[in-house]
Amino acid sequence: MRAVDAWAIETQGVPSLDLMERAGTGLARLTATLAKPGPVRVVVGKGNNGGDGLVVGRLLREDGLEVDVLAVAPPADFGGDARVNLDRLPGAPPEPFDPAGLEGSGVIVDALLGTGFEGSPREPVASAIAAINAADAPVVACDVPSGVNASSGEVEGEAVRAAATASFHAPKLGLFVAPGKDHAGVVEIVEIGVPRSAPTAKRAGLISDRVLELYPRRTTSGSKFESGVVVVVGGSMGLTGAPTMAALSAARAGAGYVQVAVPGPVQPAVDLRLLEQMSRGLPDAGGFHSPEGVAVVEEMAQRAGAVVLGPGLGRDEAAAEFARGVAGGVDAPLLVDADGLNAHAGRLELFGRRDAPTVLTPHEGELGRLLEIDSGEVKRHRVARAREAAQRSTAIVLLKGDDTIVALPSGEVAVSRGGSPALATAGTGDVLSGLIGTLLAKGLDGLEAACLGTAAHVLAAEAAAGSVGVDHVMAGDVIDALPRGLTLR
Repeated sequence: MRAVDAWAIETQGVPSLDLMERAGTGLARLTATLAKPGPVRVVVGKGNNGGDGLVVGRLLREDGLEVDVLAVAPPADFGGDARVNLDRLPGAPPEPFDPAGLEGSGVIVDALLGTGFEGSPREPVASAIAAINAADAPVVACDVPSGVNASSGEVEGEAVRAAATASFHAPKLGLFVAPGKDHAGVVEIVEIGVPRSAPTAKRAGLISDRVLELYPRRTTSGSKFESGVVVVVGGSMGLTGAPTMAALSAARAGAGYVQVAVPGPVQPAVDLRLLEQMSRGLPDAGGFHSPEGVAVVEEMAQRAGAVVLGPGLGRDEAAAEFARGVAGGVDAPLLVDADGLNAHAGRLELFGRRDAPTVLTPHEGELGRLLEIDSGEVKRHRVARAREAAQRSTAIVLLKGDDTIVALPSGEVAVSRGGSPALATAGTGDVLSGLIGTLLAKGLDGLEAACLGTAAHVLAAEAAAGSVGVDHVMAGDVIDALPRGLTLR
């Protein structure tokens, strides 16, 4: 946004005051829609965000609303465009901020800190944020909730919890990544008059439904092998459901041929669950997941378009050694999930030895183990930790969550808009693994497969929730809904 503003103002000759006026106009409209009975309270800082808030105060007063402007800085500290809009404010000048001034508010506008903020808010802003959160009124954030890092979604201190955020010109990454996402509420993009051909984001983007256009459709001249061959490797005693779910998902996602490699003793249980997928029992003379099993999987992978490694594999040392052997030995595109990831805890660099595309799909706990850090550290710094893991592994890292992050080794990230609590149930991670495995087998590259799989997974969950209710969705329902998730609306 700094580059956009500089380009619009310095290169295209757009007056900065005009940009602020349009930003404030959009913010005022959003504020009016959320207002309950009671005065409008606009809480402003001394920067450009405060200037946007002063535009809101002027416009809503001109519309006849009762508006109080509360400032955390004295008027003498306002400069530039914010000062111009302070001088334009009709009626009473801003009052020094006092928490008591928020009592009885119909709506509060947070115009304290902008997109350049990082770190932890300092006083008096920190106290103002706490008072806004304690008030019994909807809050509208100006561009980004104060206290949220707009570039990462990180929150180091207290941050405003908004009902809605007016994001100017374009969405900010931090509004879609937790914990910032949890503070933003409904995000509305406000056009501020930036001319076309403005600089665009190069290192981050939202995954839109347009990614569904990448899905390869079957042709009349194709065969089951051209539709994609997927090998799912996993399973252990008591954990046969996970590889089964991944295999069913792969088939429903459009794979023409799915094989499941599991330890010999559990093969009968898998066969009872699968009708249209082939199973193969791995040698168990040396115990589950013996070294001989690695050679079998390598042979199976020679005809595979992709291998899915990890669902239900187990976490004993023999299983971990087997998983590392498979990851290092197969030449096909590889997706690693669940216990396949746990086998590489503290050994991310091993994936760097692979030549074929590799996609890792951890949740926060698994990524913490891979990086040898606490999962809470991952939760606080999701973008940074996903990027770190991708760089160290030279693989594409898909950090699961409502704000699923797909990170490339070069640092670029794609973020899911999320929005489906139906996925908060056991087995849906295995569904995602089978889905992305199929997309890799169909010839998509790692980024395409991860982003398309992420989007289709959410859409399938939404479709399943529409049939059985969001609180009653099971992983099998998501599998059944994959055709709808992979279809353009």
